[in-house]
Amino acid sequence: MAEIPSAAEVEDTYAEAFRSIYAEVLITARDRTWLDHAVAGCTGNASSAILCDCEAGLDGYVGPGGDESFVTPDGRPGAIVQFHVPRFRKDRAAALERTLLVRISQNVLTCATTACFNLLDTELWFRLGRKIAFFGDGWQFRAQRWGRRLWVIPILGGEFCIDRRFGYRDGLMGGNLWFMGADVDSALLAAERAQRAAAAVAGVITPFPGGIAASGSKAGSRYSFSIASTYEAYCPTLREKLGAQSAVPPGVRSIMEVIINGRDLAVIAQATQAAIAAALHTPGLIKISAGNYNGRLGKNFIYLHPERQPVA
Repeated sequence: MAEIPSAAEVEDTYAEAFRSIYAEVLITARDRTWLDHAVAGCTGNASSAILCDCEAGLDGYVGPGGDESFVTPDGRPGAIVQFHVPRFRKDRAAALERTLLVRISQNVLTCATTACFNLLDTELWFRLGRKIAFFGDGWQFRAQRWGRRLWVIPILGGEFCIDRRFGYRDGLMGGNLWFMGADVDSALLAAERAQRAAAAVAGVITPFPGGIAASGSKAGSRYSFSIASTYEAYCPTLREKLGAQSAVPPGVRSIMEVIINGRDLAVIAQATQAAIAAALHTPGLIKISAGNYNGRLGKNFIYLHPERQPVA
């Protein structure tokens, strides 16, 4: 029998999440190939709110080939995608609407065989379908299909159908875990295992490339033009230069981070525990930790030790 690797240390700390507003859309397509092209296109360059217009990612697949308990309006394969904008932005609603307008019109409308539907029935909403429908240059029309009120836009490939309204509501951004390994391979393997487990929890996204960030950041910089910068205290190659100011544990030569955004604190906490459990026994993994700013960034804490998580 193969020996089970010893468990890594799980630091008694918390990740610090901050509030967002987010939209949740359903994209459908003829098959998984074209569905994946649409998802990749509309979630591109959406890793970090530092310089991206939003943080976006795939929540999960539904309908044929996915969670078949979720029946898509047109009966085709579907993907649920979240788009988050920080609530601390003064223009947050306008920014989220612009994000949806640009990404859906340029990356979903243009993708072969797709349609796009709203998933949030909220009091707050955008007339997004109407705005995108102007691409029809007067040939667009309203219709009722699959029990929904839609705009239909004639396109070269046939027709593009999109819901008239898209809702939005409060969410959370910035849940995170750090995987500290004896080398790059062990840290990355732990993060890969964790990301897959977190992403399997409905209601969350992991927005960075492959769901993993190799360049975790801190708020602020010595340069006035930058709002964030590398977290030097946790850079293994700076351990000797920083001396006592280094926070890298002994033996750690690589740290990979998984960032988790989602609908609410409960679902991010669930994804966090699933990620820890999946990565805990990774060979070469020394420690699992998380980033926080002592409550200065956000007031929503996701504890790594589950017994510390307040019951909602």
